[in-house]
Amino acid sequence: MTVSTALYDIPGARTRRRHRLYGVLSTVVLLALLGWILYLLFDTGQFTAVKWAPFTYVGIQELLLRGLGNTLKAFAYASVLSLALGGLLATGRLSEHRVLRWVSTLFVEFFRAMPVLVMIFFIFVALKVQPLPALVAGLTLYNGSVLAEVFRTGVNSVDRGQREAAYALGMRKTQVMTYVLVPQAVRAMLPAIISQLVVALKDTSLGFLITYEEFLHAGKLIASNLDYDLPFIPVVMVISPIYIGMCVLLSWFAGWVARKERRNPKTKAVEVASADPGTLLPGGGPPTGP
Repeated sequence: MTVSTALYDIPGARTRRRHRLYGVLSTVVLLALLGWILYLLFDTGQFTAVKWAPFTYVGIQELLLRGLGNTLKAFAYASVLSLALGGLLATGRLSEHRVLRWVSTLFVEFFRAMPVLVMIFFIFVALKVQPLPALVAGLTLYNGSVLAEVFRTGVNSVDRGQREAAYALGMRKTQVMTYVLVPQAVRAMLPAIISQLVVALKDTSLGFLITYEEFLHAGKLIASNLDYDLPFIPVVMVISPIYIGMCVLLSWFAGWVARKERRNPKTKAVEVASADPGTLLPGGGPPTGP
């Protein structure tokens, strides 16, 4: 016998059997797809020793490590600058000064709509900037504009009563933003911020198009080597898990920060003592009738 709730009907025996059947069929399909992909890889000789030989050489390993270091360097610069630019633009968009608000809005909308690759190429070719600064500048302009909208939306998502109560206590706008709105908005913004930083990490791979020696550029050099029978698939199978691992590590770090923030004593609710009978007037005892 099924039990109904306000949201859904709890599945009965027949529905549970059907769901298990769906799960088994989905698993079989996924395993068949995986087996077909492995068959194609073996059939085309992607696991032959000659294609995997480059990864046994110290020079190739140093090339990959140097490329990975350059990727992390570009990401570190771009993430810090994007967060700073996003905060600055969000402050401008939330400003009470109309001119500052319009300029910030125009900046955000323009660079948020501009493709990242176009900005990187323009800075690298037209402005003749070195590969690393060109890559970082392009990533900063785009991701900073997106993060500005994330920050602005997060601040505006805080209940209006919080702002009004802070102003009623005599706090200035800077104090309201610093001590009331931003700490509450950070919890709501954190998933979106981390998602955008993951995008910035993946977009560092665009650096190989402007000859920046990052991780994907190192893989491209190995994959195009005729001496090892063009090991394109082995390079993808080595580089892709590393990119995925870095993104997963970044997401794990965001979750750790969120959990630590929830355990912070400053963010916990403060118990308020119940009101006790006492003096109600400054002059002495409780008020008495005439």
